[in-house]
Amino acid sequence: MASETAQDPVANPERNAGAVPRRVPGPGPGPGGGQGNNHQGTRMLFLGDESLADGFRLIGFETYPDPEPAVVDQIFTDLIRRGDKAFAIVDEALMRAKIPGLERVRAEGGRVVVAAVPRLREKPRLASDVADRLDAMFGKGAGAP
Repeated sequence: MASETAQDPVANPERNAGAVPRRVPGPGPGPGGGQGNNHQGTRMLFLGDESLADGFRLIGFETYPDPEPAVVDQIFTDLIRRGDKAFAIVDEALMRAKIPGLERVRAEGGRVVVAAVPRLREKPRLASDVADRLDAMFGKGAGAP
C-alpha cells in the first residue's frame, strides 16, 4: 500500500514527475471531507495559476499550482477510477486544454463537479459549457464578463 501511495499523484504529487514540489495541502479536511481518499466526503481541489493557489489552500482545497497536463489527466483519471466525489476548480487555460481525464469528467457529470476560473493577469474568457451555449445563442463574447 505504501508503494502505491508513493506513485499516486493525487496522494503524493511531489513524487510525480511534472508535479510542483511545493504543493501544500489545505489545513485539513473541511466539512465536505477535504483531502485524501475519503469516499464518504467530497474532495475539494484547485488546479491552476499559482497566484490563486494560496487562497484556495487557505480555505481547505488541495492545491496543484501550475500543473502539467499529464498531472491533471492523472488526477482526474484517478478520481474516476476510485469513484471519489470531488469539487474541482480549474483555471481556464487548463479547461481549454485537451486533457482526456478532465474532458471525460466534464462529459460524465455526476460525482465530480468542475468549475473554471480566469487567471488573474489575463482577460477572462471562461471555457465552460454554459459560456459556449451563450456564445452560440448571442454571439462570441456573450459568455465573458
